[in-house]
Amino acid sequence: MGGNKKSVLRFSMMLLLSLGLVLSACGGGSNTKDAAKNTTKDANNGQATTEKAGDTVEPFEISVFIGEAGQQPTPDNKIYKMIKDKTGASFKFEFLAGDIDQKLGVMIAGSDYPDMMTANQKLTGAGAFIPLEDLIEEHAPNLKKHYEKYWNMMKDSDGHIYTLPNYGVYNSDPDSTWYSGPAFWIQKDVLAEAGYPQVKTLDEYFDIIAKYKEKHSTIDGTPTIGFEILNYDWRNWGLFNAPQHLIGHPNDGGVVVENGVAQIFADKDYAKRYYQKLNEVNQNGLIDKETFTQNYDQYMAKISSGAVLGMFDQHWNFQSAEDSLTTQQKLERTYVGLPLVYDTSIRDYYKERPALNLDNGFGITVNAKDPEKIIKLLDTLIAEDWQKIFTWGIEGEDYYVNEQGRYMKTQEQRDKFTDGTWKLANKADAFFGRAPKMQGKFSDGNSTDAAAQPEEYQAGLKEYDKNFLAQYGFNSYVDFFSEAPENDIAYPAWSVDLVDGSEAKIVNTKQNELSTKYLPKAILAKSADFDSVWEEYTKEIGKLNIKAYEDRINEVLQWRRDTWTVK
Repeated sequence: MGGNKKSVLRFSMMLLLSLGLVLSACGGGSNTKDAAKNTTKDANNGQATTEKAGDTVEPFEISVFIGEAGQQPTPDNKIYKMIKDKTGASFKFEFLAGDIDQKLGVMIAGSDYPDMMTANQKLTGAGAFIPLEDLIEEHAPNLKKHYEKYWNMMKDSDGHIYTLPNYGVYNSDPDSTWYSGPAFWIQKDVLAEAGYPQVKTLDEYFDIIAKYKEKHSTIDGTPTIGFEILNYDWRNWGLFNAPQHLIGHPNDGGVVVENGVAQIFADKDYAKRYYQKLNEVNQNGLIDKETFTQNYDQYMAKISSGAVLGMFDQHWNFQSAEDSLTTQQKLERTYVGLPLVYDTSIRDYYKERPALNLDNGFGITVNAKDPEKIIKLLDTLIAEDWQKIFTWGIEGEDYYVNEQGRYMKTQEQRDKFTDGTWKLANKADAFFGRAPKMQGKFSDGNSTDAAAQPEEYQAGLKEYDKNFLAQYGFNSYVDFFSEAPENDIAYPAWSVDLVDGSEAKIVNTKQNELSTKYLPKAILAKSADFDSVWEEYTKEIGKLNIKAYEDRINEVLQWRRDTWTVK
């Protein structure tokens, strides 16, 4: 079932980092030592500049497909312009419009690929990506060092590396001031009006939402929506994944892993308990009537309106909508993530230690005109100076360095970083969100994630949020969650490649189709009809060869334990 296609994002979305060698021409054969001689740091703006006399930068364009909807950067975007000036490289982005499976099916059928694409198991299975390990060994020392501890993890079952994970490579314990993962989200004003209660269980959550909605039938003239559910395209975790968390397990996609063994949870009684609760709150008018017919953009627009009181989602997935609320000065309409469980005897397990994001990042396709140039560019852009530009921006323009050497922002600079329009002209998120990146700390001790720099986070807190957190005695919104235990080396199960055409993949697809059909039906049914709908649903699941799906996951989890060794 739907997993975290990007697990992790500002942590997941604003992450991090570097630049060491500026390729004199992303195609020349200059080695790291020579390239480093050609680079100096401009003390005024923190940029890297090419100095060698007579050096010329050869322009080249890289066509890139991003497997999700997005917006084109402005033609004068300052970061992309800087990349082109220093390396010669420019990007031609194509963002997904419509269904990802349909789009990839057409591309695969015609072998119609751009130079670079975001990772997808369908593409790997179809032979769309070239192996990268030899290119990295020969031309990308920065990338080799970056991924050194994770090299075996990145290998496909045939021993080749086809894609470069974008998140999960940490050089230190991550600073934890921003939570990017799954939770039951609730508007801050709902908690404030109720006197800042500790909401721990599902029942408490819906009770407090119901009381608020009863008192506030509209918000800024828009009818109040008690609870939203997103089940659109690959973002189906909004409907599917909550039961595993409610019983105290982390996000493993469509399975719960107990004592090292994975089992589906879709047909279990603890899943039924969740959907029966949704059926109950729907009877009370809390669930959006359009929730099962809307697309992602419509879902985001509703959150941006400030009218949605709660939803189960991953923070990075709706971050831009929340940023819009911040820009609109609607801080009371922004959200707190609550790690809900069925009862207080269960320890919440929402927060997790970041795992290598094998299901995302870039691959270079078989149609790429010059793979060597591309890998050299990526090698340049993983160096520290570039990584600072991607995350913090330009020193003196987007942030400043205080007397202690710590990176900070003025309030005006902070406000810009949450402004979607500003970012299209001043950030390189379309590229950087999927590119290899440093996470943890820079060599000078500053956080690679501007949102996670502890003193910057505290300085950037609005008075509203300072007062809100003070009511709970917390330093950040991450404090609502229990600390994450160590990951099993095989975690997470959601990143297991089920292999297109395999019995496991077919079964998983059919199970997802059944869930998409029956769960809305169960939630929207009359209370008296819920049990019969649920029984029909689980009976249909029982007709599938679920064992083939579970066996594939367990086989890969065991393979990971046997072969993934982290130095």
